[in-house]
Amino acid sequence: MLKGHQTWEFENQPVIFSTGTVGGPFEADGRLADDFDLLHNDLWLGQDSYEKAQKILLEESISKAIEKAELRKEDIQFMFTGDLINQLTPSSFASRTLAIPYLGLFGACSTSMEGLALAAFIINAKGAQRIVTAASSHNSATEKQFRYPTEYGGQKPPTAQWTVTASGAAVVSATGEGPVVTSATIGKVIDMGLSDPFNMGAAMAPAAADTLISHFRDRELPHDHYDLIVSGDLGEIGLPIAKELIRQKGLELPEETFQDCGLMIYKEDQPVFAGASGPGCSASVLYGHLLNRMKRGELKRILVCATGALLSPLSFQQKESIPCIAHAVSIEIGGISS
Repeated sequence: MLKGHQTWEFENQPVIFSTGTVGGPFEADGRLADDFDLLHNDLWLGQDSYEKAQKILLEESISKAIEKAELRKEDIQFMFTGDLINQLTPSSFASRTLAIPYLGLFGACSTSMEGLALAAFIINAKGAQRIVTAASSHNSATEKQFRYPTEYGGQKPPTAQWTVTASGAAVVSATGEGPVVTSATIGKVIDMGLSDPFNMGAAMAPAAADTLISHFRDRELPHDHYDLIVSGDLGEIGLPIAKELIRQKGLELPEETFQDCGLMIYKEDQPVFAGASGPGCSASVLYGHLLNRMKRGELKRILVCATGALLSPLSFQQKESIPCIAHAVSIEIGGISS
């Protein structure tokens, strides 16, 4: 299963059997609205706190993925989820409701691919028949914890990114029809000394570049192997930095195939500064829009490299720099290619 230094190849080809995606009102006005299973017109989702609203997002996306698979929650062996809020309380409280054996994950915005990589690994090793993996974020809950409550009205610089209010979930199965997870490259923590929490794209770009270079090296792939390589969420600032760092290392990825989830989800006239971010961004874009494109035959092989900034409010207050990480997962129609 180990290929090269930090990549797994999955010979048993775990299947992304079904997915569920749920978004908020801002996402309902976005470019990918038609790819969500459920969209809310109320940022509170009928709850009395944003954190409770995020829990509902997560519960709904997981329930939708299980429902679309025509399964019951009792048919799922394990649940892997993560978010950005205080000791993963939305994920943990959602697991209390769903009552599925649970492992909480924290990889910041890289959590979506961390969960998918681990689910595929366990399915491939016959440690389970079905696992649900999910990641969620809520704009106002994240702003309140990491920056300022939205009511404060603090001014942001143009390098800032907009946290997505969304959750994306997938049922990964040992059997069934659907796109298969063919490999995963686990990233290293990279810290270039940046400390500005309003410029996450620049901070995360070196981690994305390192993981992508490692992926192509470990799997010995040609530069044009994938129909689409998508990062999440480097935005307008981080994406060109990552491309330049990769070029400097001698890997020439086709310009048109290297895109970013944070630049896909919203329309150009939505005021999101340098693009979108949050664990729910790459999760909802992959499990909604990208897999829909694969099912329509528009894409055969994709590589999703989700990036995360591993800071906390405390580490920022203590003037620490921002350590970052990226995990890459390849998904293919038809299995591992030679």
